[in-house]
Amino acid sequence: MTTGLHPGGTPQDPRPTGHHALPTQERAGHGAPGADDRTRSSVITARAAASFEPVGRSVATARSFVRDTLQGWGFADIVDDAVVLTSELVTNAVVHAGTSADVLCLRSDDGVRIEVADRYPEREIPLQATAVSMGSPDREGGRGLQLCAALARRWGVEYTPTHKQVWFQLDLPERAVGTRAAGPSLPADLLPLADGRVRVAVVQIDRTGAINSWNEDAEELFGYAAEQVTGKPLTDLAAWPHTPGTGTGIVEALQLSRWEGSYGVRCADGRVTPVYASHLRVRDTSGEPSTVCLLVRDHERAVLQTPLRGPASDSGTHTEGQATDPFEVFIGSPAPDDLDGLLQRTVERARDMLDGDSAFLLLATDDETELEVRASTGLPSARQRFARVPVEAGPGRYGSARMPAVHEDLTVVPGAVPLLGGTGMRSVVTVPLKVEGRLTGSLGVAAESPGRYSNEEALRLQFAADRIALAVESARLGELERLRRGSLSFLVEASDLLAGTLDRDQTLALMAQMTVPTLATWCAVYTIADQASDPYLSYVLHEDEELIDGLKALLSKVAPPDPVPTPGARVWSAPAAAAHDAALRTSMRSLGLGGQTSISSGIGPTLATAAAVGGETVVLPLVARNRVIGMLTLGKPSDEHFRQEILELAEDLSRRAALALDNARLYSERTAISQSLQRSLLPPELPQIQGVEVEVIYRAAGEGNEVGGDFYDVFPIRDGAYGFAIGDVCGTGPEAAAVTGLARHALRLLAREGYGGPAVLERLNSAILDEGARSRFLTLLYGELWPQEDGSAVLKVVCAGHPLPLRLRQDGTVEPAAEPQPLLGVMEDLELYEQRVTLDPGDVLLCVTDGVTERREGTRMLGDDGLADVLTTCTGLTAGAVAARIMRAVERFASDAPSDDMAILAMRVPGLHTD
Repeated sequence: MTTGLHPGGTPQDPRPTGHHALPTQERAGHGAPGADDRTRSSVITARAAASFEPVGRSVATARSFVRDTLQGWGFADIVDDAVVLTSELVTNAVVHAGTSADVLCLRSDDGVRIEVADRYPEREIPLQATAVSMGSPDREGGRGLQLCAALARRWGVEYTPTHKQVWFQLDLPERAVGTRAAGPSLPADLLPLADGRVRVAVVQIDRTGAINSWNEDAEELFGYAAEQVTGKPLTDLAAWPHTPGTGTGIVEALQLSRWEGSYGVRCADGRVTPVYASHLRVRDTSGEPSTVCLLVRDHERAVLQTPLRGPASDSGTHTEGQATDPFEVFIGSPAPDDLDGLLQRTVERARDMLDGDSAFLLLATDDETELEVRASTGLPSARQRFARVPVEAGPGRYGSARMPAVHEDLTVVPGAVPLLGGTGMRSVVTVPLKVEGRLTGSLGVAAESPGRYSNEEALRLQFAADRIALAVESARLGELERLRRGSLSFLVEASDLLAGTLDRDQTLALMAQMTVPTLATWCAVYTIADQASDPYLSYVLHEDEELIDGLKALLSKVAPPDPVPTPGARVWSAPAAAAHDAALRTSMRSLGLGGQTSISSGIGPTLATAAAVGGETVVLPLVARNRVIGMLTLGKPSDEHFRQEILELAEDLSRRAALALDNARLYSERTAISQSLQRSLLPPELPQIQGVEVEVIYRAAGEGNEVGGDFYDVFPIRDGAYGFAIGDVCGTGPEAAAVTGLARHALRLLAREGYGGPAVLERLNSAILDEGARSRFLTLLYGELWPQEDGSAVLKVVCAGHPLPLRLRQDGTVEPAAEPQPLLGVMEDLELYEQRVTLDPGDVLLCVTDGVTERREGTRMLGDDGLADVLTTCTGLTAGAVAARIMRAVERFASDAPSDDMAILAMRVPGLHTD
């Protein structure tokens, strides 16, 4: 669906241009001709357009579009008729005609015109010069036009070569001049309660959601000066009651033409103030849209709340003997289509019905053992929302939520209704909500004076509860289904993110970022290195970044929770208690009463931090492979509670996060072991050879968690003689590492025993074959080096299956310095020989492993010739510069990361005088 909303201005005709319209079929009420021309000539004050795809669900989407548009324009009186007509016409287009539908809503000074166009113009209706029956209303086709004739003030059908358009006009009902809504005169004691000085915060939000206007009442209500919040997004201050998969977010709400409801605003002192808000989207003279938000304290909502439309009182609208739906009588019409709206409407109607000071509604958990507070009025809702109380609070009848109960004075039986503790309520009546004999919730009304309620009020309230119980349960199941779908999507995304990394620190960060702010306001992750270690605070995150340091400082002074492996969330009261003590100490010190109170150095917890941590805190164990490896701690601000569905979702997340964290730990340990083993297979340092420059570059491929098969070594044999080797064992891993270690140590041992190059390699070949099934073949270049007094160097080289060493002369020519011979670890009887090479001053000997020569880019390979070409450009360079240029050329040869280990050994004879 594509939509466009344009308040004010002259609308553009959405119909195609360049075609001549065919004759128009029109029905004008009261025989008024020319209805189309008169409507078009009216002043159009706003328009809204939308396109819908030819699928069944588009009909419901079109109904919602028209309903939202007209309600945003304040035309609630004609919404129902407009939605019915639009539904039928869009159904004809997207279902019967099988084309997309374009819906255009036009607002004028005398009513609303709605046009529905499809792309199937040959589906015409007969032109009617006289009144002709349009068919039976029971048949499937044609009902849309019949409804237009019955409900619309004017309607018509227009044709073009590519479109058919049906339009209808609805006029606004006559209203008393100057009256939008009115209520009866009431005694003073029945008027809504408000503070002596009612403050209405006026906040204006620009197109991007940033605050550009903040009045004095907003400063008084929330504690921020205008310059502190101007330019900041409203989302930074709003505590929006939103859970995954359910409800509308604040970003979406600010884009609606009109919105009204409750949320919270985080004040300068860190506390959340519940407010009732009315949002209206407007535009300035240049067409720039913005949103005006009017905010009052939640208990003063009557100042802004739009009066709800009650059931129709005109007896003529009902057939004689037809009974009014008791649900509609109690809830009113239209009934809210979301659970929170239905519950809030229910408690408000229950309070008004029994003339109470407060009301509350609790929903039962699936096992019917606890009740969860879901809506209240006249009570501090932020403190009570999602709080849980047991169904069976006592042994008697009045201690069970399964039966109606009347308490004339709560001071006589303190604790009888835990929800009302400390609220000043004295008398209360509660009744159960039941569906098919199963307890689904509890509805209660309370008053500040004792003895207000009797069994008569209990019967009235029970009657109302019976009327709404099924609707509440249906809405609850719908919300639960949406929440479960959102939870499933959340867990799938979380699993993908956690599976995408094996880094421990990144895993910890992901765990925290997935929980805040989706599941909690703040979170802390504790890790346990081993069974003998204490939990360690590893990561802290808060939705307000400015509170992270204070939260971390506060938690560091609190003993960590016990690592209990029992699944599920358990309440942890230590952070809230520490926050309370910290706030008390801070307040006393600010008043000069700190006396002997000692405040530790560092970032101390402020009042804002204390308020942010003062709510409910739960701990979930991180269990992987039957071992507790940490704890995930989730917290809410002051006086807030977690709902059960969120805790269940957090428990699922903690299981996945624990396994990801343990996998990261195992991967880190394996990587550390592999890197340690790899270092043990390479020489700790290279010897300083008088008269010869030696440089080695080694690059391990992969992620560093496997031991490679490439190795090198340079070592003294005896005075004036040095051995060098570079080799490559087939494969990687422990088996290759075993052969690598055998080769490197065997070379040193045999060379120092006086064996020549061929004898050293033949004995090494026998040792490799003795390994049996664990043996691996090995390519090896081994040589012995003797620096000479004239500045040259003599080498004896044996190349057993290894890439040939290359000799670079001073004139830039490159030639192999040895001949190829059989590799080791394959045949038992080897006949190897050594070759003598003399390096003149300025010559370079380059030795590499096959990871260098076999570097590939598609079908191209660097090869021996490519390596030789690079080496010809290294004349006059030091051994270190030669090795670096070769490595740089190899890395640039292909864009992909190297797939094999690479080792480069460069030796240069500078001569008697270093150049």
